Amino acid sequence: MIIRFFQFLFFILVFGSSTYYSQAQESFSDYIDWSFSLEKKDASHAYVVAKANIVKDWHIYSIYHNPEKASFTGIPTSFVFKTSKLYRTVGTLIEGKKAITHKDDLGTSLYIENSVVYKQEIEFLSNQPVEIKFTYNFQLCAVQCLMPTEQEGSLKAVGYVGVTSDELRVTEVVAAVKTGDSIDKEKEINSQGGIASKNGNHKKAVVKASKPKDALWLVFFKGFGGGLIALLTPCVFPMIPMTVTFFTKRSKTRIKGILNALLYGVSIIVIYVSLGLVITALLGPTGLNDLSTNVWMNLIFFGIFIFFAVSFLGAFEIRMPNSWVNKADGNADKGGLIGIFFMAFTLSLVSFSCTGPIIGTLLVDSAADGALLAPAIGMGGFAVALALPFTLFAIFPGWLNSLPQSGGWLNSVKVVLGLLELALALKFLSGIDLAYHWGILTRELFVAIWIVIFFVIGFYLLGKLKFSHDSNVERLTVTRFMFALSAFIFAVYLLPGMWGAPLRLIDGVAPPRTHSEDNFRFVKGESGNSEVNLSENFKKFRPFMHEVADGSLLTFHDLDKAKEYARLEGKPLLLDFTGHNCPNCRRTESTVWLNEAVHPILKDEVVIVSLYVDDRQQLPKSQWKYSKAIQGVIKTVGNKWSDYQVTHYGQLSQPLYVMIDADGKDLTEAIGYEPNVEVYKRFLLKGLKK
Repeated sequence: MIIRFFQFLFFILVFGSSTYYSQAQESFSDYIDWSFSLEKKDASHAYVVAKANIVKDWHIYSIYHNPEKASFTGIPTSFVFKTSKLYRTVGTLIEGKKAITHKDDLGTSLYIENSVVYKQEIEFLSNQPVEIKFTYNFQLCAVQCLMPTEQEGSLKAVGYVGVTSDELRVTEVVAAVKTGDSIDKEKEINSQGGIASKNGNHKKAVVKASKPKDALWLVFFKGFGGGLIALLTPCVFPMIPMTVTFFTKRSKTRIKGILNALLYGVSIIVIYVSLGLVITALLGPTGLNDLSTNVWMNLIFFGIFIFFAVSFLGAFEIRMPNSWVNKADGNADKGGLIGIFFMAFTLSLVSFSCTGPIIGTLLVDSAADGALLAPAIGMGGFAVALALPFTLFAIFPGWLNSLPQSGGWLNSVKVVLGLLELALALKFLSGIDLAYHWGILTRELFVAIWIVIFFVIGFYLLGKLKFSHDSNVERLTVTRFMFALSAFIFAVYLLPGMWGAPLRLIDGVAPPRTHSEDNFRFVKGESGNSEVNLSENFKKFRPFMHEVADGSLLTFHDLDKAKEYARLEGKPLLLDFTGHNCPNCRRTESTVWLNEAVHPILKDEVVIVSLYVDDRQQLPKSQWKYSKAIQGVIKTVGNKWSDYQVTHYGQLSQPLYVMIDADGKDLTEAIGYEPNVEVYKRFLLKGLKK
């Protein structure tokens, strides 16, 4: 470091005199000629183009040159644009030529010879004529070096359309649609040259953000399972005998007691289903789908899960305000239908410290699932499970004697739920990571965390770990041992996933196998896509293909490139409307697509196009436009494919599969999630035959 300092000092002493700078200022133009122009990109964007023609044997330093790697010698070429309210720079400076790498005793230098073109994209924010001003620095070297002072440049731009005005017109279209005067307002805006529509004509499409019926039943059973778990928490379980005893003693006849218990159960269902309907109403059809990839919402969900997990682990309790509980309890004493309803409402408030995390988890999961009625259906399942024992024990009070006594085991249920919440919280971070292409939470890291969590659950259930509020495990029951054993077995099952095993039990929760640190190339071996002796078409389009499932299948993400390739190969296309946060999509890829009856067809006879409707990669602003189909502005790649799916197929559910030809003509009807291999194979063969 000391040697480099003296080299730098020597450099300043030799080249730093005012006489030398004066000479450089006078003579540098003899060795380099700069010219500047404006290259139009679209109505609102242009490139400032700077071209340098350099005399033979002379060179300038690249914008990527690092003086620290060359003993502090060499000044990188740079451009600085003056800030303005009329325009802004987009992206970074582009150097249109690969720099020459030169190594000597001073270190490594990067420089340009002969000629080079630099480009900087400009985005115009106003329709006014504007003068783009900038400064530029460079160092010119041969046997000696010339260091001119900072140079100034400017270009005039006329006739460009400011993006701000276009965005305002899009906002007006959105507002017009919401107020009901969409047709007239949109035509008016289009006549002004807005970007909402090129011709004022839109194909009317109805958004059907519905899942297949079997998926909604799955949501119901998830909710039902959550309700059963809630029953085993210390806030709810002791309430069962208390509530049933209250009904049996208060009712004058057995029939009256059964009727009151039924009304109590129905009230619980009404309360929780209403909560699900409110969530649906607030989010709307596309809002539910957007939840799965919105970075802020997913970070909030991640925080909620961590918050609930810490609560379940005993750090604090989540309680409703006492005023709410007291008011509901007071109304419960009124009797009649209103009294019974408020008794159910009081149960909901009092038990919230235990049921809140479960309800929150269920609402987040069902809302992110994308189905319009999923939150209400999930809450319906939860409420049915919660209400069922209260009703049944009221009808058959003798069953109360068979219930286990309350005790420390109820707290163990909460702790295990808290650890599971920690594991599930990672799903939301994974979704963001996939949608935004961050590459942070890889499959290896995700699986490693899950392995540790399930080992912790196993040791906790065996009594080897203890929280401050836990009682001692004096003897190990068979039930507790079996749950501990299950946790250990699941943790061991996950271990091969660190080295590329399928792990189908967590498909759609963990990142896909292709989202690993090296795409599992060190274990998967030859994927069947060897590029030896393959067609020239394949080699030409291979850069646009992406590995999927176990890496043996290739899929396009660009529909136009896929059509071009399919036309050259004489093959049909399989449109795969999918999502990074789509569990059923991952299940199809890892089971149906890799099945020996389907895999050869997909690999050899069709061109797969996977269109991710939740991809958050932004489109250039010049491509932004308002879409009636998704009731919003198309800004991202995901918005683009959502609009395409709704416009052409009238629904916004994933997965959705359609066979088309290279001209875009449908060869089959669209089908959703289909786990039956034979049915899926017939679907593919139907498209091939047609």
